[in-house]
Amino acid sequence: NEIVGFDIDLARAVCEKLGVELVLQPIDWDSKVQELNTKNVDCIWNGLSLTPKNQENMTTTQPYMTNNITLVVRADSPISKFEDMAGKSLAVQSGSAAEETLDADENKVFKASLKEVNGFDEYITAMLDMESGNSDAVLMDSVVANYMIKDLGKNYKVLEGTLLEDNYVVGFRKGDEALRDAVWNALKELKQEGRIAEISSKWFGFDITTID
Repeated sequence: NEIVGFDIDLARAVCEKLGVELVLQPIDWDSKVQELNTKNVDCIWNGLSLTPKNQENMTTTQPYMTNNITLVVRADSPISKFEDMAGKSLAVQSGSAAEETLDADENKVFKASLKEVNGFDEYITAMLDMESGNSDAVLMDSVVANYMIKDLGKNYKVLEGTLLEDNYVVGFRKGDEALRDAVWNALKELKQEGRIAEISSKWFGFDITTID
């Protein structure tokens, strides 16, 4: 009954350094900007992608991790490349960077080749839909997929290739540069102290972060 993960451990380490209490608040991802603006939460720290839309609606840190938006399929799936998805069903998390990437002009040919796109509130639900056979693949973050394969023992495979190289940032209310700067400075200090490498290695086996 606890929320756990790499971002959680990272946020907890930052809060300890800043001397503030970490309160974990699940939200509707589609409403993340509204959650910030109504002050239900003070930051979005959950694989938030650096997209033009997020930059327009939030104040963000610099990227702390690089990730790829790619296809995940069942291990026994005959799908081995993006072209194999022609006439197939694709699952995505609604409001995610993967959905935004899919809707981008440069990927309209790929999207048009699909039979259908199924939207879900969470990645885990999208992946369960794939497991059931209703969807043939999930378009998602490679970091999340590799974690599920390594630590949760999911029988998936991540395809080579990507629709987008994605950068993760921490998001704050528009104009809240003071909190943004405090968090980013704490992250840089944690990086220099070796704490971030320790947290990253716990979850992924090595330091995947891009903080200088």
